[in-house]
Amino acid sequence: MKSASKARGPVILAVIAAVLVAAAVLSAMVRPRLTDPHAGQVYVFDGYDWIWMTPMEGVPVNAMQEEDFSWSGTVPSYLRGNYEVLRGVDVSEHQMDIDWQRVAASGVDFAFIRVGRRGYSEGGLFEDAYFRRNMEGAKAAGLKVGVYFFSQAVNTAEAVEEANMVLRLVQPYTLDLPVIFDWEKIYDDLTARTTGLDTATLSDCTVAFCETVRSAGYTAGIYFNRNTGYYGFDLTRMGDYTFWFALPESAFPNFYYRVDLWQYSFSETVPGIQTPCDMSLMFVPKE
Repeated sequence: MKSASKARGPVILAVIAAVLVAAAVLSAMVRPRLTDPHAGQVYVFDGYDWIWMTPMEGVPVNAMQEEDFSWSGTVPSYLRGNYEVLRGVDVSEHQMDIDWQRVAASGVDFAFIRVGRRGYSEGGLFEDAYFRRNMEGAKAAGLKVGVYFFSQAVNTAEAVEEANMVLRLVQPYTLDLPVIFDWEKIYDDLTARTTGLDTATLSDCTVAFCETVRSAGYTAGIYFNRNTGYYGFDLTRMGDYTFWFALPESAFPNFYYRVDLWQYSFSETVPGIQTPCDMSLMFVPKE
């Protein structure tokens, strides 16, 4: 009996070991697999912090990277060959009288000219005091010309009203570039009538303006900074509009979605313009 007990000892140990291995295998099989909490998301800087963002479906993505650009002083150059890159200004009555021939001779290719604005306190509509002379001067100098309207619309009726004002004022001129909806947050006045406007309403206003413009035969576009681009607009409704992205003091247009124009400076000095002005690059895809 004593020898039989010794013989059973290794067998028992082997059985125990087999049970433990089987238990470990079974545990691994039934243990819930860890999932990536950011699957399908991208890591972007939104102007305030780095965030995980779920990309909007159907909105083209920006392929440009920092290494695609070089700088000569305050002027960036795009190094890749897949775009024709044009350099341009945008101006309003704040720049006062402009010598457009000197502007064109300095190497500027295009100009976006403000047609007018809506006030952010009482909501009145105002034609830009220099709109007509800027249109005539820029066209006479041979520049490609587009226009923009500074919107503070709070509903679609106001957005359509703004678009109709633009259509009436641009009627005597031929536009080479889009009509831009320039809706901006008023950060320094919490009493502004647009404070707190939600994404759905702003998107409705944007589409109402742009579709009114398009129905008249013009190309439509939207102007935005990084915060408005990520949080203010539902870009899934605007994927075929021109995207004009404002991000000065950056090495490149650091925005996840497509960029057609990049406003890279708010304070460029341009011959023929008395005060510092905004400067942009336009990326025209090559055939």
